[in-house]
Amino acid sequence: MWKDFKAFLMRGNVIDLATAVVIGAAFGKIVTALVDHIIMPCIGLLTSGVDFANMKYVMQEAEVNGLGEVVKEEVAIGYGVLINAVLEFIIIAFAIFIVIRIMNKAKEKLAKKEEEEAAEETPKDIELLTEIRDLLKKS
Repeated sequence: MWKDFKAFLMRGNVIDLATAVVIGAAFGKIVTALVDHIIMPCIGLLTSGVDFANMKYVMQEAEVNGLGEVVKEEVAIGYGVLINAVLEFIIIAFAIFIVIRIMNKAKEKLAKKEEEEAAEETPKDIELLTEIRDLLKKS
């Protein structure tokens, strides 16, 4: 069982997946910073200073005692966080789309190049040797 598990871990697919997860996590942090600190402030500026991250619908106000201590937390739906998450998702999806599109175009160019190389005429000496080989096979 240990040998099978070790073989499973050492396959290229698992290592590729682990690498993708690590890079994806780092990319997610970059996108989060981009959305939280660049895009959302610009959108907030366009919407008269509204900060989406703090937008919420309060269903029940917090209860505070005479000393100013919170006795009961407020109950609220934080839809601003959802808006930020949706924007992050859209940015990540678009970035992945662009990367895949570039990869597909590169694959198409490579396939086209391989087809052109295969379609090139074979040199005369190779044709001559092929004919000689075919004649020898017949006799």
